[in-house]
Amino acid sequence: MTTQTLTKMHEMKLHGMAESFQSRRIMPDHQDLNHDEFTALLVDDEYIHRQNNRQRRLLQMARLKFSSAALENIDYQQNRGLLKSKITALQNNQWLEKHQNILISGPTGVGKSYLACAFGQWACRHGFTVYASSLLQAECQTQKI
Repeated sequence: MTTQTLTKMHEMKLHGMAESFQSRRIMPDHQDLNHDEFTALLVDDEYIHRQNNRQRRLLQMARLKFSSAALENIDYQQNRGLLKSKITALQNNQWLEKHQNILISGPTGVGKSYLACAFGQWACRHGFTVYASSLLQAECQTQKI
């Protein structure tokens, strides 16, 4: 019966649920769960699995130059004219929902690319599709159209 259930879950592309079902069935602390609780855990695990896959796919499609860049890791101690309050203000979804862009400018070596990748990473983590490019790349793309 278990093998058939796992096969059906995989056929329905419920891979996260199948993995969870397999591991949770043998856990001693899950033996006393009723059907509703066990099913709820399986559904939660499938949901998390799909969310993680979506985020991984969004990050791969974004092709960020610095894939480990994060807004949480920005060093505000450096004298670059970067204000934490401005970065924090941009950490809402309003500008993304309005389909607005961020233009980052400054001299060479101040971290413009890192900052752009950090915002891209943040947007991907919140479910938005990201396309990162330099001004030169964007201009070339618009001339092709």
